Amino acid sequence: MMSFEKEINEYERLRATYQAEVIDKMEREEYRQFNEVLFSTHSCAIEGNSFSVDDTRELKEKGLGMIPAGKTLYEAFEMLDHFQAYEYVLDHIDHPLDEEFLKEVNRRVTLHTIAYRAPDATPGQYTTTDMAAGDTVFGDHGQLVARVPQLLASTERAIVAAAAHPMVLAARFHGFYEYLHPFRDGNGRTGRLLSNYILLRMHHPLLIIPATSRQEYIAALRMIRTEATDEHLVSFFFKEAMRRMTDELAQKESNTQRFKMFLF
Repeated sequence: MMSFEKEINEYERLRATYQAEVIDKMEREEYRQFNEVLFSTHSCAIEGNSFSVDDTRELKEKGLGMIPAGKTLYEAFEMLDHFQAYEYVLDHIDHPLDEEFLKEVNRRVTLHTIAYRAPDATPGQYTTTDMAAGDTVFGDHGQLVARVPQLLASTERAIVAAAAHPMVLAARFHGFYEYLHPFRDGNGRTGRLLSNYILLRMHHPLLIIPATSRQEYIAALRMIRTEATDEHLVSFFFKEAMRRMTDELAQKESNTQRFKMFLF
């Protein structure tokens, strides 16, 4: 099993700079809302939502009174539900990772949309039927759901003990969780929220998987099934985390320097 020492060292050097130059210099609520819009946009886009970052920001500011042109009411409700789930996670970051927490996150993620996807399902309740997604037929739902408490308990122990680097822990949890696929809908959004809950609880920045990396993300998840390893997913998590921090640091530096030429 890979130790990811190189990735950890590079990530930690970058994280220290990002913390000092971006997070610590921004008002806490401003940074929280910045993350909420970006994360919600991309996490929902991975599932097919067509809202842009600007669309999401407008919905966040104005609510259903201003649905962007060309967007569906379903997409708007999906985004609003994601806001609620995101805010719940951040407001309960010290809550143990248990079934109560998991089910509440999924309930909020799917509250106003599950009726369209699975009319007989209840938000926040485990699936009562076998599941499939993309080219993957998941295992017997009863057996998979029965394993959820063990995954949550072992991950909670690892968080408390700091038994692995937070990014490794978040990625490995995510891979296991997605293959348990315990809910009728919202497993991807719920899984990405919980991976970030792990990172935030362990004082690391939010990981945002951009919609443009969707195919690579799905391929990394698929390799858990086809190659019996989650190393590709862990590497992908590190890469995307570092890409985000690098891009935002460069953007800040560029925007700081850009207008110097206009000063007299």
